Amino acid sequence: MPELVTTPFDARATAWEVIDGVDLRGKRALVTGGASGIGTETVGALARAGAEVTVAVRRPDSVRELAETARRERWRGTVRATRLDLGDLDSVHALTAAWQGPLDVLVANAGIMALPALERSRVGWELQLATNYLGHFALAVGLRPALRAAAAARVVVLSSGAHRRHPVDLDDPQFERTPYDRWVAYGRSKSADVLLAVGIAQRWARDGITANALMPGWITTNLQRHLDLATLQALGAADEAGNPVEQPFFKSPAQGAATSVLLAASPLLDGVTGRYFEDNQEAPVTADPAGPGVAAHALDPGTAERLWEYASGVLPAGD
Repeated sequence: MPELVTTPFDARATAWEVIDGVDLRGKRALVTGGASGIGTETVGALARAGAEVTVAVRRPDSVRELAETARRERWRGTVRATRLDLGDLDSVHALTAAWQGPLDVLVANAGIMALPALERSRVGWELQLATNYLGHFALAVGLRPALRAAAAARVVVLSSGAHRRHPVDLDDPQFERTPYDRWVAYGRSKSADVLLAVGIAQRWARDGITANALMPGWITTNLQRHLDLATLQALGAADEAGNPVEQPFFKSPAQGAATSVLLAASPLLDGVTGRYFEDNQEAPVTADPAGPGVAAHALDPGTAERLWEYASGVLPAGD
């Protein structure tokens, strides 16, 4: 086994701190879900370092203020928006068909968590799997020529510690035969996200493309919008009266985005691929579902291959 990758940055480092001094002028990045939370911080750090950043969101108008900030503050890079609905394959294909030129960085940041009831996309996919994994799979595959055209392109996939409890279920990935559980669905989708990075590492190394996954930590963002009060209280994020509580282990959005930005742009990660990171360090394999660390099932190359084949079968997209 290769040694774990370590960096000089701790869990409280911010997105800007991990790439301070890195010049991204001439680089192009695409960040999904970059209109709020850690996505906005990711976009801001990359653009301030000089990158031309495209923010892919369902409502492009939501990026207007961020783009204006980039212009007003004269960031070295630029911010623009494009429409993307990861649960709608037509939307994904429209983006990939319209993309022109190389792409240096793809950050699969968008996601949804713990939908209370089973919801399906227009084509019948369970919505958490569709948004968190299948849409990003189709996006990455569609943008492979652009990534290949860049020198040493990077793919960054956001996962969650919830992956440790729930491996992907390739026998019933869409909850067609088994009862829906919101946390099981979320955990499976986040295991799939790690396996997406592993799959890219296995298949696209010859293109000079690297891919890594990460867990950003607990950050209070719109991701928690589907959680009821009882769940927030159980997680320590709300008190008995329903007021928000910031636990000592919570991060700010700028701190939560640090590992994403580290993987996207730091020279410390040159050539590193197929790994999983937490708190700006590569995480060890663990059998403890409470973590920290990465579950072995999320790094298994055989599972990554089978999941890739499954996704290629349900999407009109190949290798």
